[in-house]
Amino acid sequence: MFTDYVKIIAKAGNGGDGAVSFRREKYVAAGGPDGGDGGKGGSVYFEVDQDRNTLIDFRYQKKFKAENGKNGEGAHRYGKSGEDLVVKVPLGTIVKEAETGRVLADLSELGQKELILAGGRGGKGNSHFATSTRQAPRFSQEGEKGEEKELILELKLLADVGLLGFPNVGKSTLLSVVTDATPKIADYHFTTLEPNLGVVKGEYGDSFVIADIPGIIEGASQGIGLGIQFLRHIERTRLLLHVIDVSGIEGRNPVQDFNTINEELKQYSEKLSQRKQIIVANKVDSMQDETLYQELEKMAKEKGLEIYKISAATNQGVKELMIRVSEVLKTLPKEDLVEVEMQTKVYTLKETEEISVRKEEDIYIVSGIAVEKLMRTVNLADNESLHYFHRRLNEMGINQRLKELGIKDGDWVQISDYELEWED
Repeated sequence: MFTDYVKIIAKAGNGGDGAVSFRREKYVAAGGPDGGDGGKGGSVYFEVDQDRNTLIDFRYQKKFKAENGKNGEGAHRYGKSGEDLVVKVPLGTIVKEAETGRVLADLSELGQKELILAGGRGGKGNSHFATSTRQAPRFSQEGEKGEEKELILELKLLADVGLLGFPNVGKSTLLSVVTDATPKIADYHFTTLEPNLGVVKGEYGDSFVIADIPGIIEGASQGIGLGIQFLRHIERTRLLLHVIDVSGIEGRNPVQDFNTINEELKQYSEKLSQRKQIIVANKVDSMQDETLYQELEKMAKEKGLEIYKISAATNQGVKELMIRVSEVLKTLPKEDLVEVEMQTKVYTLKETEEISVRKEEDIYIVSGIAVEKLMRTVNLADNESLHYFHRRLNEMGINQRLKELGIKDGDWVQISDYELEWED
């Protein structure tokens, strides 16, 4: 089974918690803080595996999780970091964020390995919170949660040339003639139900990879017929051979077929519609009306496109076409056809994110990543920890914003999962 589109859930490991511990030595206040830091959570990487050619394994395993970091211990012992998780995928896999559709990685090179989810940072032990006035802090920092995301894995074929055209126009026959590929061939529509690749050997010039893309029909960009699932495979090709049936046997209009397919390309991707094309007028051996080809040839000249007459079934004109394809490919750069929008550690939480302070009915609500991370460092049962907490709220401007909203003694403030009574 050829599988080229799956959704999975991946989660990076949580960071370990920092420890609250005191060393037991004479003349050291409260034993002296010696809580070690928690270990970093494991990250999730995706790596190209040249031995895989489909995403079939992901149909049976949908959840992937890296190892959590271990908690810190006394005597400044740091927790062990969690093991990273490396997910193996075929060459040509695109990793997207399911919620936004944002491209996170384009795995199109052998040996390529990309960080997708960064593990959570380990929490600091209480030894980090000791000061000249707070010599025995009884609180530590929790580890950061590892990020969890639903991801889309999309496999796009890595071919130099794509065979484009309506069903049953002879694409599979052409592929079988010029390569060692053995696609299914029959005289009915949608014979090809999955993309087929073949290597065109050096007898025509430099070798290159050619792909037979399953039949695309009107409405394919909206999912009609075999739909958009196969349009994505054309994106990586550098050259399109637009195969058109000029025999007239099925009553098709070649010019109309050309315009319909190109309109679908434009609807799917404006950039794809600008990809270089060569028109391949196929089935000339059984052509019933010469005017059909003449009209197509006239249109090709008006658009400045090359056109070749062939019969894939009898090999007529095939050699000349392949020689020209090899020549044209030398002039076309191998550009990156997928724009990766984020290349760095986009998943680490940023403390600079805006803090929201608002009033809903009788409760004041404070939210934001920075303040939620602050809550994880606080031991509300410890007076020193509470003093540190209030000082940080004041430094972050939260106290001032609460006062501007009219808070008074006895009012309730909700921060993360906690509700605290305000006292000025």
